[in-house]
Amino acid sequence: MKLKQLEGLLGTLQQFSHPKIELEQYPTGPHIASRLLYTAENTYGDISGKIVADFGCGCGTLGLASALLDAEQVIGVDIDPQSLEIASENAVDLELEMDFMQCDINNLRWRDHLVDTVVMNPPFGTRRKGSDIEFLAKALKVASRAVYSLHKTTTRDHIKKIAARDLNARTAEVLCELRYDVPQLYKFHKKKEVDIAVDLWRFVPNANQTL
Repeated sequence: MKLKQLEGLLGTLQQFSHPKIELEQYPTGPHIASRLLYTAENTYGDISGKIVADFGCGCGTLGLASALLDAEQVIGVDIDPQSLEIASENAVDLELEMDFMQCDINNLRWRDHLVDTVVMNPPFGTRRKGSDIEFLAKALKVASRAVYSLHKTTTRDHIKKIAARDLNARTAEVLCELRYDVPQLYKFHKKKEVDIAVDLWRFVPNANQTL
């Protein structure tokens, strides 16, 4: 599937009707989502034929993009039941298979290396400090091949240090810097849209980790 075709299909998905600020719910736009998954597949071969988990899947954009790129199985995990309902409807609309699990990432009790690849747009940690690291820590424990994740560019040095020192990542690489278009979703937003610089990371887990 070509990049533009993938982006176009993702642009048809339903997004949050009543986003929850405490969960830092922001839609993963089709521009960013398509490039994340296209890179994961066409540069590294981490999607097609693989078991992929979408952590904090929200409306299912990254997970469904994985399914469009022929992942063997896609599992979407989110704490919010309303988001999972939208994600399920999106899967039906695209005629794609995707499994869903309602669970707090911190309570996920999967055995280590259960999935091949984790894709995620985790909370940035602005509402609850450290939530971005919690997602990354869990992802690195359950993925056998790679973790693809979006983080604010301003946290780049912090993420790199934490990944190597505390999370035992074998490698942590910024693949590119992207512009995240944040729409006016919440009352405290003063502008119709804000661009935030985000890094697309690829982390490779250490095979000797235990959950």
